[in-house]
Amino acid sequence: MNRQKFIDKFMAAFFILVIFKVIGILTQLFHATLWSVIGNLLIFIVVAVIILLVITALKDKEKQNSGVGGRHGGGGSSYVESSLFDRIRNKYEDLAKKYIDEKDYRKAAKVYMNLLQDNYRGAKTLENGGFYNEAAAIYLKKLKNKSEAANCYEKAKQYRKAIDLYKELEQKEKVGDLYRQINDLKNSNNYYQMVVDDYVNNNQIVKGSLIYRKKMEMPDEAQKILLKGWEEDRDAFNCLNNYFANIFDVKKLDQQIQELYEKTPSDKKITYLEAIKYEFKKDQKLQNTTRNIAYEIIAEKVATRSEIVNELKHFNPDDQVILKDISRFKTGRNKMFRN
Repeated sequence: MNRQKFIDKFMAAFFILVIFKVIGILTQLFHATLWSVIGNLLIFIVVAVIILLVITALKDKEKQNSGVGGRHGGGGSSYVESSLFDRIRNKYEDLAKKYIDEKDYRKAAKVYMNLLQDNYRGAKTLENGGFYNEAAAIYLKKLKNKSEAANCYEKAKQYRKAIDLYKELEQKEKVGDLYRQINDLKNSNNYYQMVVDDYVNNNQIVKGSLIYRKKMEMPDEAQKILLKGWEEDRDAFNCLNNYFANIFDVKKLDQQIQELYEKTPSDKKITYLEAIKYEFKKDQKLQNTTRNIAYEIIAEKVATRSEIVNELKHFNPDDQVILKDISRFKTGRNKMFRN
């Protein structure tokens, strides 16, 4: 009996809500187009019919089982409520999916937002359907999600709106990218420079050099900060390795390898040795210079770091005599320590 009363009350309330909703939709005629109002009204009628069918089915089932229900006692109206709302929700989900399958993303979004109270899925549905401006408005106003809104404005090619949001989010590189997209190179480079400064201050010199080289098209500035990073021992190996990698003229690279070595202090020569291993393999024209520098560093450091002799094989990969000499040196040194 409790279940039957609940369904009767729910149906009465439902009809009252239908009347108010229809009146509400009709009042939209004052500020919306006729076809828009008709579209909303049709969606509501479809949903109302579905709900009515569900309620009617539950009511009929309850009447059939009323005798059994009286004998078994109260499962209470809570079960009916849960079952009813689950069914209604599933109907809404099916309706939204149907609209998506039909590529009617706006109607699907309305079902998600108005009937399922899921603004995120509503916005994402509009975005997937290519209605980027409408999706951005929902992300921004209802979900307070500036990142998603900025992304949608960017997809809609509303670059100024996207730039304003990315500024608020302090995504400086993205701001620079979008200024570049609209050919505002002055502002683009200003924001890229901020990004470079942040990287340099955080000892991420290589990342800063990539902004100079790839986005600002300033390869000389990239080389300057890489060289400075090497000299100031801020991620020294990677700075030197990238500095060499950006010199494409072999003759000039050979000269730079020699000149930088002459300025390299003793405590950084092991790092320099590691870097020139890569240059040795890069071009045969560099092998003589890099090999000679390697010999000098090894000779200087062998007294305190005997294991450095192993580096000789990197600069003489096909020389079997060198390998034997290294082996004899290590054997002799081990004997010396044992004695």
